[in-house]
Amino acid sequence: MEEYTQYHQENGVSLIEMRLTNVQQLFNSLDPSPFHEKDLDEDAESYIVTCTQDFPLSKKLKMVFYLPPEQVMAPRTADIKTAIQNYFAYCFWAERRKLKQHFRQARSSLIIGLSFLFICLTLSEAINKFEDVRFVSYLSESLTIIGWVSLWGPLEQLLFEWWPIWHKSRIFAKLRDMDVEIRPSVSTQPSPEMQHPQALRRLRSRQAGGQG
Repeated sequence: MEEYTQYHQENGVSLIEMRLTNVQQLFNSLDPSPFHEKDLDEDAESYIVTCTQDFPLSKKLKMVFYLPPEQVMAPRTADIKTAIQNYFAYCFWAERRKLKQHFRQARSSLIIGLSFLFICLTLSEAINKFEDVRFVSYLSESLTIIGWVSLWGPLEQLLFEWWPIWHKSRIFAKLRDMDVEIRPSVSTQPSPEMQHPQALRRLRSRQAGGQG
């Protein structure tokens, strides 16, 4: 069984932790939406998603954000959980919509590919009737090959390319439903990786060093 030694655990639940200096640091400062509808900061989102991907989807996780003690009880702080859930709910919806569009495009491509294959096979069969024409057999075989090759793209879309989109939607669903807790910062922080916005780069550098 793989051990996730880089993460703290509480009662069997692994923690995705991040230390912030203020609430606004977690969200996109350019987003004019109301607080509970704001987009997450790009670095914060990448860090949270990357940490979640380190675990199986069945593993229970919790997000823990550390704020200065004077900000923990601020009115806006209480809305962090709702804002995060709303954001990842939208991400989940967007990925599901992308998946539907992908299959719609794949089906259209398959219909076009099958039609093209039918045309190629029909032409190949018709050409074979002209036995006295030079290179007839080569042209006939070429049309047959081209027709079958035209199905490669649609079949790849239907069989393989949908999976990453589906998997990402499941990650966003997990993040949407994940517990979120706000805690006051203390002098002994759990780990340096919680620093933001450099958290993601530090995490990736450590993982790259461990793999080497």
